[in-house]
Amino acid sequence: MKYLEQHGAKIPALGLGTWCLSGDQCTNIVSAALRQGYRHVDTAIMYENEAAVGAGLRASGLARDDYFLTTKVWPTDVRDGVFESAVEASLKRLGVDQVDMLLIHWPPKVGDVPQWARLINEVADRGWTRHIGVSNFTVSQLEQMIDASARPIVCNQVENHPYLDQRKMRAACSRLGVAMIAYCPLFRGGDLFEEPAVRAASKRHAKSPAQIVLRWHMQHDGAGAIPKTATPSRLAENADIFDFELSEDEMAAINTLRSRHERICDFEFSPDWDAP
Repeated sequence: MKYLEQHGAKIPALGLGTWCLSGDQCTNIVSAALRQGYRHVDTAIMYENEAAVGAGLRASGLARDDYFLTTKVWPTDVRDGVFESAVEASLKRLGVDQVDMLLIHWPPKVGDVPQWARLINEVADRGWTRHIGVSNFTVSQLEQMIDASARPIVCNQVENHPYLDQRKMRAACSRLGVAMIAYCPLFRGGDLFEEPAVRAASKRHAKSPAQIVLRWHMQHDGAGAIPKTATPSRLAENADIFDFELSEDEMAAINTLRSRHERICDFEFSPDWDAP
């Protein structure tokens, strides 16, 4: 297992994403993942599955200190009089006293960076999270958040996959000492898995296209990924990526796919993204 060590946090680089999972399906996949060796589970208030995630954590039988738990606060709740109660309710649904990482899910459209930083620091001061970070912040917003925060910003969770040119964000996170965690790390499969660069590496290493892409993520410094799956058999496949290494030429070939520069998650409330 690869770990990302930033400002005292030790984040398992490969985690389980739970976006779009719910109910028993979510509970069962979280429990199965932890029993198979996963040690990082990612959720969010907006996913409306924190209670199911919490049930899966308990069903796994693992002690609380044996896994890394991340959740996220929706931007409309990042305001005075709301943020604290949102986090408190999140902890109750998860059935824990503290998460390992609390993120602001998207840059809010109201308030300012010092306010956002103050609010997330206040709940950290209460002991409700060990570490704090952000998600979907641009380079400029990340820099401002770091400057405004009393505590280190440990993570920026962003969309990242071979079809998206994230070189600016990757360089900024490296320079700033911030872990860059990829959501949608496999794009949508499909076209990406049929790319000659991915297929050639898949054949050469006798690994699936998904494993090749996840290995590509792992070979970037300071980078992690949280692939989502609802299929138990895929859990083992996604985790079986630490017994081989892509060559420089294979990495370079996959890197050329970034010229497509395509986002899956681009909404009306998204920030003005960094240009490639």
